[in-house]
Amino acid sequence: MSSVDAATRVQNRILRKVAVRLMPFLCLLYFVNYLDRVNIGFAGPNGMNEELGLTATVFGFASGIFFLGYLALEVPSNLALHRFGARKWLARIMITWGVVATAMAFVPNATTLVVLRFLLGVAEAGFFPGIILYLTYWFPAAQRARAVALFMAAVPVSSAIGATVSSALIASGHGLFGLSGWRFMFLVEGIPAILLAAVTWFYLTDRPSEAKWLTAEERTWLSERLAAESRETEATHGWPLRKALTHPRILALAFVYFGIAYGLYALGFFLPTIIKGFEQQYGTDLSTMETGLVTAIPYVIGAVAMVLWSAHGDRTRERVWHVALPLLLGGVCIPIALYLGNPYLAMVAVSACAVGVCSALPTFWALPSNFLSGAAAAGGIALINSLGNISGFAAPYITGALKDATGSQHTGLWVVGAVMVAAALTVIALRAAPRADRS
Repeated sequence: MSSVDAATRVQNRILRKVAVRLMPFLCLLYFVNYLDRVNIGFAGPNGMNEELGLTATVFGFASGIFFLGYLALEVPSNLALHRFGARKWLARIMITWGVVATAMAFVPNATTLVVLRFLLGVAEAGFFPGIILYLTYWFPAAQRARAVALFMAAVPVSSAIGATVSSALIASGHGLFGLSGWRFMFLVEGIPAILLAAVTWFYLTDRPSEAKWLTAEERTWLSERLAAESRETEATHGWPLRKALTHPRILALAFVYFGIAYGLYALGFFLPTIIKGFEQQYGTDLSTMETGLVTAIPYVIGAVAMVLWSAHGDRTRERVWHVALPLLLGGVCIPIALYLGNPYLAMVAVSACAVGVCSALPTFWALPSNFLSGAAAAGGIALINSLGNISGFAAPYITGALKDATGSQHTGLWVVGAVMVAAALTVIALRAAPRADRS
């Protein structure tokens, strides 16, 4: 056996141990996180909008204001994680968001709903970019897109399983504890975050050098490999924190992520409503549970595509087109979904959009780590995520406002497609990494 083959076997063994230890738990955390973020999309058409008297515009505003609170604290939260460690900081985030998510079950009116959604964003700030940063502490650059994909598979899985679970809770929980079905759903889905915070405190390990579940040789190998990569990135690009928070390239990457997330949240918040609309458009008659199961289909397909596409990107070491092509696919497919002649063709188009969004997500996060490290990575990744997630406010609000203004979903979905195509063109123009300089 050659020395290269031996080194590859050592690397694969260590990274497999890391993946088995960390990825299932991180996926579980993100599953709960994403479900608490978007379950308002299931509550809306299943009693909440009627009970609270919400128009499509107000529903979109309540869905999206989460991201204004999220934006306000994203960067300082990620810098705190970099300083204090992922274990403690993620546990703190989870307790606060779990409390607010549970309180959603008791909202008396639209104003309180808007306030709690804003506070939920404040509470969750730093969770997602914190995990992305945390993965850079454990996985070398060549394997990072696949690791991010395994983690982010929780998004389509949460949307798929979450659609069914949320629908089941709404249908079966109506009247329990004197609560409407959608209130019971908020109550049940908010509690796991609080419970998992305690598990996070004891289960996660901040750095490879502290991992008692690796052997001493494995800890040394992984720590030295990641330190060497960090030194190389620093020597090649040398971006300080201030540059990572102000450089036009970071702002452009934030726009690319805005486009990806715009498609993701437009689907997440309005797909249940769109499928409900099939009843009028195509004459279908779906129960709450059936709507949840149909909603799950695009995300199941998207989850499979996400893992396969990111693995291909890692093998080829190509990043730009692995982001741009899925964005172009999603951008073209989503606006035509409601113009097709039957619900089956419409679901094919929606599924293609889900494939595009899900496939672009993990490889995108390999782009900033090509040239950021240390505190610059913590700040830059958080800034990209926070600015990009403005789309979480814009997508549901604009889509809802356009539906109120025009009486249909068509215009809003054309906007989704245009934003995704613009993001694809932007990432093509940027290339994978900046030229090596310290300007």
